[in-house]
Amino acid sequence: MFLGTPNRKPFRTGRAITAAGYVKYQNLENVIRGKSRIQSIDLLRGIVMILMPLDHVRDFFARSAFLFDPTDLTQTSPILFFTRWITHFCAPVFVFLAGTSAYLSGIRKGRNELSSFLLTRGAWLVFAEIVIVTFSASFNPTWPFIKLQVIWATGLSMIALGFISRLKRNWILAIGIVLVAGHNLLDGFHVQGNGAGAFLWAVLHEPKYFQYGQTTVMVLYPLLPWIGIMTLGYWFGRFFAYDFDPDRRKLILNSTGISAILLFIILRAGNFYGDHAFWSSQKNLLFGFMSFINVTKYPPSLLYALITLGPALVFIAYAEPKLDNKLGPVKVFGRVPMFYYIIHFYLIHFLAVIAAAISGYSWGAMILTKRVNETPELKGYGYNLLTVYIIWIALLYFLYPFCKWFDGYKRDHLKTKPWLSYF
Repeated sequence: MFLGTPNRKPFRTGRAITAAGYVKYQNLENVIRGKSRIQSIDLLRGIVMILMPLDHVRDFFARSAFLFDPTDLTQTSPILFFTRWITHFCAPVFVFLAGTSAYLSGIRKGRNELSSFLLTRGAWLVFAEIVIVTFSASFNPTWPFIKLQVIWATGLSMIALGFISRLKRNWILAIGIVLVAGHNLLDGFHVQGNGAGAFLWAVLHEPKYFQYGQTTVMVLYPLLPWIGIMTLGYWFGRFFAYDFDPDRRKLILNSTGISAILLFIILRAGNFYGDHAFWSSQKNLLFGFMSFINVTKYPPSLLYALITLGPALVFIAYAEPKLDNKLGPVKVFGRVPMFYYIIHFYLIHFLAVIAAAISGYSWGAMILTKRVNETPELKGYGYNLLTVYIIWIALLYFLYPFCKWFDGYKRDHLKTKPWLSYF
C-alpha cells in the first residue's frame, strides 16, 4: 500500500552484509538522520537562486523597467529580453524542487509528520509573503499594497500537498498532470468585479489587482498550476530516494526532460494549445525565436512549464554524477533559499534608496505606495543594463558569506532548533 512516502524497510540482522549492502545501509541511515543531501538538487536550486535577483535588481535599477515590459518585442532588445527570460526558470524550478524535497523529507518523517510539517510551513510562508516580503518591496509600514507572489504560491501549494501526499502514487501523478496541463482550458473564463468571486478566481487562475480601502492586493501567482508543479516535484522525489538506482534515475530524468522540450516545440510550432499568447513571425530570425519562447508566466502556462522544467530535468540528470564538493558556493545558496530570498529583497531595496538619492531624487520616493516602476515620483530614474548586472554580481558576493554562515548554523543546530527547518 502506497501512502505517498516510501515505507522504511529495516535491515535484517543475523546475516552477513556485503560491501554494496553496507554502503546502501549507510546511505539509508544518512537519509533517515538527515545527514545526506542530494547535491544535484542543491546545485540546481542554487543556480536559480543566483539568477532570481537579476530580475529584482532590474525592477529597482533599470531605466527600461519604468518604460516597458522587457518581453514586449516591439520595444525590447535581445539582451534585455533574455535578461528577463532566463529568470523564468526560477519560480517553477524552485516550486518543483520544493515538492521533491518534501518527498525526501517524508522518508524520515513519515506520512503524518510530513503532512503536519507541510501545513505549518505552508502557513508560515503565506504569512512571510504578506508581512515580511511585502514590506521589503515597499518599506512602507502602512502596507499600501500586498503582493501575492512566489512565496505565497509555494506556501499554499505546500498546504495542498499536505493532503495530496496522502494519496496513492498514481493519483498524485494524475493530479499534477491535470493541474499543469489542463488549467489553460480555463483561460476563456473571467470573473468581473472586485467581489469575493472575482478574488477567488484570481487566487485560482487569473492574475488581478484588487482595491480594498487604501490597500491594493496584487494576486500575481494563481494557485492551480503552481500546486500542479509542486505535486509533480513530489512525485519525482521517488527517483531520488536512497534505494533508487542512479542509472535508472538518470534515464528517467533525461528522457522526461527531453520529451517535455519536444512537446513544447510541437505544441508551440502550430500554436495548438498550452499558451494563449501565440508566437508569430518577426522582423528577423532572432526576434522570431524570441517570440517562439516568449511564453506566459502569469499564470504559468503549460508551455511555460515545459520549457522551464524540461531543461531542468535534463540538467539534474547530467549534473548528479561526481559533483562531490564542486561548485560549493552555488550549492550554499541552494541550501538556504528562504533566508537568502528575504534578505536579498531588503538589500536590493535599501540600495535603491541610496541610488535614488544619488541620482537626485528624494530618498522618500523609494518608500513606495505602489510598485516601484509605477511610481510617478521616480519618472526618469534608472540606470543602463550594464549597471544592473554589476549591482547583481556585487549583491551575490555580498550575500554569500551570510548565506554560508547560516547554512553552517542551520546544519549544526537543526536538531535542537526545529524552527530552522522553516528556512
